[in-house]
Amino acid sequence: MRILDNYITRSIIKIFLSTIVLFTFLYMLIDAAGHLDDYIANQVSPAVIAQYYLAFLPVIFVQTSPIACLMSVLFTYSSLNNSNEIIALRASGLDFFKITRPALIFGLVITALVFMVNETCVPGAASFSQELKTTRIAPLAAQKELRSTPAIKYLFFYGMDNRLFFIDLFEPATNTIKGLTVIGQDEKQRMTEKIVAHKGEWTGAAWKLTNCQITRYNPEDQTLIGDVPFYKEKTVDLKDSPQDFLRQRSRVSEMNIRDLKLYIKRFKGSGATQALTNLKVDLYQRIAYPFACIVIIFTGLPFTLISGRRKGLTFASLGIAMVIGFLFFVINAVALALGKEGLLPPAAAAGLTPVLFCGAGVYLIRKLF
Repeated sequence: MRILDNYITRSIIKIFLSTIVLFTFLYMLIDAAGHLDDYIANQVSPAVIAQYYLAFLPVIFVQTSPIACLMSVLFTYSSLNNSNEIIALRASGLDFFKITRPALIFGLVITALVFMVNETCVPGAASFSQELKTTRIAPLAAQKELRSTPAIKYLFFYGMDNRLFFIDLFEPATNTIKGLTVIGQDEKQRMTEKIVAHKGEWTGAAWKLTNCQITRYNPEDQTLIGDVPFYKEKTVDLKDSPQDFLRQRSRVSEMNIRDLKLYIKRFKGSGATQALTNLKVDLYQRIAYPFACIVIIFTGLPFTLISGRRKGLTFASLGIAMVIGFLFFVINAVALALGKEGLLPPAAAAGLTPVLFCGAGVYLIRKLF
């Protein structure tokens, strides 16, 4: 069995690495074609370009590993099936799980590796590559993209000076906000002030708020300090600019599980139910996503071990991998959307797709074997 396991594992690893290299090359080729004008116009040095794409390697690995795992396993076992080696293995008394043990172990190893890379490398890599793009590669394009960004509904984030921002509508093209609520906190996350405004406009140095009300609290017992003044117009130095709004909005994608937990903790008690729901869905998705590697392998393996339909199965494996991968990510996207709308609990939204595909795998194994 050890010789057989090593034989199958070597084939899987070889195809997996080849697939990752292919995906990486295609990504860089397509991205370079799209940014070629920026490289020339801004005279970007080869060193900066190399740094930009090297920073993307962890992101590419994490995003493509599930499909690469599935393709490597399907191609390996389809090849064994075409050469009648699967029939020989089953005739020798090996059941489904003994035959597929190398693939399942490989899937678990890659799942652990994706989890580790996603936690340690991806957050910093994503932030660094984005910074290079906006400051060295395409600064003018980044500013133009900022101005053309459509209005954003329900923007929330943790800003400077321990402030929680909740914005009903943010229009980057005009640097205006509607429906603003800002909650100030001390170092122990106790509320110290609350700013509510109907509208806000960025002056270039500060925010000019319209129909604004500022309430100050004693952090010890949360009692009001003085009266609650109302301002028809008031300029407030909130430190955070419109560009900070968009950067803070993308920060969630650059957080690992520990950072995201701390971020969620800051929003507890703020009354931002929708914000907390979205953040919890993102948190559970961070935990569930790496398991896509082992789950879709488990779902796809039964198709390659059907001994009665071997002709052309090696090439059909590509189609099977595409269909399974497409269904997995589409269903997962729908489940996450339902979770963020509050129609599914956050944990259920992140775990629904892996559970469904595991169930489908068990059903196929029982039916076909």
